[in-house]
Amino acid sequence: MPRNDRGVTTLVIIFIVSVILAQHNAVSQAASPGARRPALSAEETAYMPSLEFSDLRMSAAVNFLGDTVTYLDGNVTNKGTRAVRRLEVELNFVDPFRQLVLRETAHPLAGRAKPLQPGETTAFRVTFEHMPANWNQAPPTVKPVYLEF
Repeated sequence: MPRNDRGVTTLVIIFIVSVILAQHNAVSQAASPGARRPALSAEETAYMPSLEFSDLRMSAAVNFLGDTVTYLDGNVTNKGTRAVRRLEVELNFVDPFRQLVLRETAHPLAGRAKPLQPGETTAFRVTFEHMPANWNQAPPTVKPVYLEF
């Protein structure tokens, strides 16, 4: 391969990695118990059951570096009467004995320009670079923990 082609290939690879990492950081972050966010109002707390998660599926792919990247794809439906502009969920992964092995926080609406309207469903994807070896390979439980109208 000529030297100039290697430089272009390297730039393309760096760009792709940057896009993947940016997407991952926008949608997923490690759970932190002391994270600062405004307290939920009584109305927001009561609205949580109006958010339904469906079609959760796990997949994996090997990236160009040979590392395995794991994905959670799913849908969230707003079954309530208010538009939701921000949503934070807790993802809990377990082992074959149903013991918690990984807890992460994700923001399934992070890539949206508009709020999730009543009756609307949107797809989301969360990426994970490292999964515990003893994870049971099943999708996590998804629990909404924060929202804003």
